[in-house]
Amino acid sequence: MEFFSILAMQGFNGLSFFCVLLLMGLGLAIIFGQMGVINMAHGEFLTIGAYTTYAFSHLAHEYVPALTGSYFLFAIVGAFLCAFGVGYALERVIIRHLYRRPLDSLLATWAVGLAMQQAFRSTFGAREVSATLPEWLLGSWKPTETIDIPLNGLFVMALTALLTGAVLIMLFRSRWGLHVRATVQNRVMAGAAGINTKRVDRLTFAAGCGIAGIAGAAFTTIGSTGPTSGSLYIVDSFLVVVFGGAASLLGTVASAFTIAQAQSTLEFFMTGSMAKVLTLLTIILILLARPQGLFAAKIRK
Repeated sequence: MEFFSILAMQGFNGLSFFCVLLLMGLGLAIIFGQMGVINMAHGEFLTIGAYTTYAFSHLAHEYVPALTGSYFLFAIVGAFLCAFGVGYALERVIIRHLYRRPLDSLLATWAVGLAMQQAFRSTFGAREVSATLPEWLLGSWKPTETIDIPLNGLFVMALTALLTGAVLIMLFRSRWGLHVRATVQNRVMAGAAGINTKRVDRLTFAAGCGIAGIAGAAFTTIGSTGPTSGSLYIVDSFLVVVFGGAASLLGTVASAFTIAQAQSTLEFFMTGSMAKVLTLLTIILILLARPQGLFAAKIRK
């Protein structure tokens, strides 16, 4: 009975990891899958969201104690807006010159990521910091006497489900989503139809960065934040997008769940490093047999 209880809690830990991976993967799927831009600085936008949440926490506890119970909701919005604004500026200054140049965009965004990490060190210091969570995110829910499920994990899962649904609705049921899909399928014809493709590119890139900012806010509930926190997730995020299918949001969800649960369950039986290695080897073997990913985009030939 204790074994199954530990396995259940380990599986829930995998769900928390899945939520952060999915939020990162959603933003990256929009930027990489929909636009073809390799953004190696994507992890730093998670760090922007995490540090924004920490700043909101510090300001609430130091200067506005009345908001200590509700600041986190404002921090989520602030994390999105900060990451969105930086992403918008990055696209205007650098990214727009590198479309259809994947290697150049890879090197340029890698350099931008290093510069952002140094900016984080200069602003917040090299040590990791943690946001003070409100009381309603503390404690746990006990479905049985031997199983404890943290409330912050349940909140992150609800936030992830809400955001995933919003992204799907925006992409497939909104005018902006129609413009994005039209631009991806045929940029020249989209422009001829009156769509401002450059504006679509800017907003799409910024939205992907903003979603990563929300992932950073969610990250603060399960870990501390340092200048290199986001870079630890960049490989896993690209793996999620490629494994699921670069242009498939459903594939992003499925691959994030598969990778997170496999890694979390294997960590129960072996070390974390070996669990990651075994997970990566399995994914590589699957990609050798199915290089287009789990859910390949259907196109007319």
